[in-house]
Amino acid sequence: MRFLFKTDYAQDLRLAKHGGHKFWYGLLVLALLAAPWILSEYLLAQLNFILIYGIVGLGLMVLAGFTGLFSIGHAAFFGVGAYTQAVLTAMGWPFFLAMGVAGALGAATGVVVGLPALRVKGIYLGIATLSFGFIVEEVFARWESVTGGNAGKMVGQAQAFGWTADSGTGFYFICLGTAVLATLACLNLLRSPTGRAFVAIRDSEISAQSMGIHLAYYKTLSFAISAALAAIGGALYAHQIRFLSPDQFNIIQSIDLLLMVVIGGLGSLHGAFLGAIFLIGLPQLISAVKDLLPAAIGQAPGLKAVIYGCVLIGFVLFEPLGLYGRWLKVRTWFQLFPFYRRGMFRRQKAFQKSDRLK
Repeated sequence: MRFLFKTDYAQDLRLAKHGGHKFWYGLLVLALLAAPWILSEYLLAQLNFILIYGIVGLGLMVLAGFTGLFSIGHAAFFGVGAYTQAVLTAMGWPFFLAMGVAGALGAATGVVVGLPALRVKGIYLGIATLSFGFIVEEVFARWESVTGGNAGKMVGQAQAFGWTADSGTGFYFICLGTAVLATLACLNLLRSPTGRAFVAIRDSEISAQSMGIHLAYYKTLSFAISAALAAIGGALYAHQIRFLSPDQFNIIQSIDLLLMVVIGGLGSLHGAFLGAIFLIGLPQLISAVKDLLPAAIGQAPGLKAVIYGCVLIGFVLFEPLGLYGRWLKVRTWFQLFPFYRRGMFRRQKAFQKSDRLK
């Protein structure tokens, strides 16, 4: 068991709290840098998708995991970034400039959604964001002169200042660099007063307001940051998939994104990437094992949806902290063995807000 004795304020500012963090994260960085020379082209493409969805998951984690505001229409921001990137690069804009504009437009769209959503919370906020998702999907389908409508829109290779990402390796490093920068930005955001205000709003809006936190400002800011990260992920997704159509950003995509952060572990940046690994890896696992199942089960059209639903129910019932919560328990078991106490992680009774007022 490791105990950290802090003797100065600089220790609280370090991202790596001890030598173990430096070693394991350094090893992870080396593995990611060597991935293009280790993995096949197909597996490298799947790793690209994990990084892209991880970036989107970071944004949704800031909104849902740290501010407590759930969005069931996040695929709309994802699509705004993808189509903005496709249109601007087709006009000859450099890749990185177009991606910056896509992120800015996503943030502006998040503000537009966040302002009306300030008056609602809980399931009503989910319905409001769901309605926005339907509207944006319809705009993508009807605005044929820009988006290509239901016929779709082709996206070229990433280009910037004479350089072209004409290989999987080049674009992989773009995705990796963007994911690292987004992760560091979120880590520093959550350690700042703004991030602490987000967490205070999630825990109790009344208490946060009594401490002088401007609820409307910070909720809108959370929506803007979350939408910007989703749009940046969408910009990368456009170049990875190379073809966009409105049905790629429908309600199913929004549910997948929300499922990703819930299963990964709400309230943890690690959970965004663990959820992305689950979201990308589970379909591959289903495809690998369905031929081994009886034909009535393996060839059933709704097999993926049934498995997703069962996995989600299982996590909600038995592991509400998600994959990252499970990892924390496994790590603690090894750290405390053989002194691990059986009921250490037993959930405490939680009271509703109405019960607190009685």
